[in-house]
Amino acid sequence: MSIRAPRRLLELAGQSLLRSEALAIAALEELPMELFPPLFTAAFAGGHNEILKAMVQAWPFACLPLGALMREQQPHQETFQAALDGLDVLLAQEVRPRRWKLQVLDLRKKARQNFWTVWSGTRTGICSFLEPEEAPPMRKRQKVDGSRVGLKQPLAPVEVLIDLCLKEGTPDESLTYLIKKVKQRRGLLHLCCKKLKIFAMPLQNIKKILKMVQLDSIQDLEVNCTWKLSTLGQFAPHLGQMGSLRRLLLSHIHMSSHTTQVKEEQCVSQFTSQFLSLHHLQELYLDSISFLEGRLDQLLRCLRTPLETLSITNCLLSELDLTHLSQCPNVSQLKDLDLSGVSLTCMSAEPLQVLIERASATLQDLDLDECGIMDSQFSAILPALSRCSQLTIFSFCGNPISMAVLENLLRHTIGLSKLSHVLYPAPLESYEDVYGTLHLGILAHLHARLKQMLQELGRPNMVWFSANPCPHCGDRTFYDPEPIRCPCYLPA
Repeated sequence: MSIRAPRRLLELAGQSLLRSEALAIAALEELPMELFPPLFTAAFAGGHNEILKAMVQAWPFACLPLGALMREQQPHQETFQAALDGLDVLLAQEVRPRRWKLQVLDLRKKARQNFWTVWSGTRTGICSFLEPEEAPPMRKRQKVDGSRVGLKQPLAPVEVLIDLCLKEGTPDESLTYLIKKVKQRRGLLHLCCKKLKIFAMPLQNIKKILKMVQLDSIQDLEVNCTWKLSTLGQFAPHLGQMGSLRRLLLSHIHMSSHTTQVKEEQCVSQFTSQFLSLHHLQELYLDSISFLEGRLDQLLRCLRTPLETLSITNCLLSELDLTHLSQCPNVSQLKDLDLSGVSLTCMSAEPLQVLIERASATLQDLDLDECGIMDSQFSAILPALSRCSQLTIFSFCGNPISMAVLENLLRHTIGLSKLSHVLYPAPLESYEDVYGTLHLGILAHLHARLKQMLQELGRPNMVWFSANPCPHCGDRTFYDPEPIRCPCYLPA
């Protein structure tokens, strides 16, 4: 027969207060601050909305990480609204409560999760969550606060931190209610968003929401929409206001056949000029952007800071575009470079060679998948690759490369001590016919030969994988040396 552990005093005190709503609310003024988090957690889980409202108004910490509770306990909409209502009542007051310290309401579900764990009833680590002026001794601090009861505190705005994901479908009730409160308390409630993802949603709806957001708080923006260039041009002014942006991902922008050349150039210029305001941009991802060909230099000239990550994938680029890229002053400190799906077949290897060489001191991850790189081009960039002292991952699947060039690559890169993974295409010699049918026996033999070379040259732990599209479904199939088949190969 199991014996239940005795409940902690904190737990019992919290349960006692929750039994009487009036008692709990009346006790908040004198409630020790260490009781606030466990009592708030219990009130949140139990749906004690009036107690929640009162606790928000008396919250003794600078931050209330409400989002961490929402993630764990899947609250009802009424509970979330109660917390916002408590904040709304507070902001409507001319004089704020004596103990109130709240500056940030954090609604992000993956942020500050340790706060509630630390305050679950043990004193261990509690002081790390206190502001310097709130550290023990508590009695002396409360006495000083008591002398200021009659003074008016300045009404500084409260920040609401949230990660936004805008997509079509049923409106998010929580977001709708939050936007309503921000409108009502404009100037006193600042909606701050560090991560913003935009999927399929009408632009007019996106604009209405962004009008309520402090755009200079956005650090990470993903636009995964199938937009026309003209739509991007209309969105562009919002991008220019995101002065703290560090990461930008933009995908699937296409040009309309009905757009005039003049209008097209205006939209491109309107978009690229916004980069002049992005003084903190470090990561740039451009995927399936139809207007880049012949215009890449227009964007590169507007970059204000050195990039750490540059990903231009599934885009048409000219040789001149690649030359401009290799000469851009803001690519010399790249850690990650991805040009997958950019056709380089008919280009000189020199721009790519220069680009790799300029970033050789910092480059860690290089992806050249499906670029149509031929033996001669690949051989030309080998000396530059051999200088990439920080390179850890190199992937160049889907390129027609011979076994001789692969062996040469291995010799050139064997001295790169940090290079741990190489993903290479099946060598040309492993194909049975012009239709791309792989001879798995030959491929296994060639793969074993490369592994033997690694062993002989003292790098047995360097991982070389062959990867090619599955002929049935197109998904990538890995070989080491036998194929790790994708599900379509498995018997029913």
